[in-house]
Amino acid sequence: MTIRSARPRAPRWRAALASAALAVAMIATAPLVPSTLSGHAQAAASDAAQRIADHFSSVRTMSGEFVQFGPRGEQTGGKFFIERPGRIRFNYEAPSNFKVIADGQSVVVNNPKLKTWDLYPLSKTPLSLLLGNRIDLSGNKVRSVKEEADATTIQLVDRSMFGNSTITMMFDPKSYELKQWTITDAQGRDTTVMIFNVQAGGAIDQGLFKIDYNQVNEAAKQNFRVDR
Repeated sequence: MTIRSARPRAPRWRAALASAALAVAMIATAPLVPSTLSGHAQAAASDAAQRIADHFSSVRTMSGEFVQFGPRGEQTGGKFFIERPGRIRFNYEAPSNFKVIADGQSVVVNNPKLKTWDLYPLSKTPLSLLLGNRIDLSGNKVRSVKEEADATTIQLVDRSMFGNSTITMMFDPKSYELKQWTITDAQGRDTTVMIFNVQAGGAIDQGLFKIDYNQVNEAAKQNFRVDR
């Protein structure tokens, strides 16, 4: 049995979250492409994106279902729960049965088949941006905003959180509800998550966001013994 260390390791959280299909995986190998927007256009795009982000961040709790499409055409799904600030849970359906949990401080990725638990600081992942009390899209985070009749699409870049990848979020142009997001990694591979049957507001069981640190630490000890 191989159990990964639970110690935070920046390069590996990207691969772990990709494997967990959370679609926030970042593989940093190629440089970011600079934004081609002029200063004025960049400011206008940022303002439009910020209006949508402000609405999105005003929703304190969300739950629903999701379907994910991986870069090789693989498909999986499950249920998700969000509570601001900083709490999220993705329960993946069989056969993967992955769990991704953020408790406001850390993010853990559980692979039941391999019996692994990977733990990362929430502040070092893109989730810290998307799950904050307020989503701040100031500066050069916004690469582009495309407003169409059926969707408003915002593409974000931030090396400190996304590495050399981008995240493209699609919102309903009237309700500003989030519909899907796509991570494009440094090699141009896309992972897309679509959400549906979303319920905004209401109470969510706080136990869903609990990380069993004893279990995570025990996995780290087991891994240490196996590695030796």
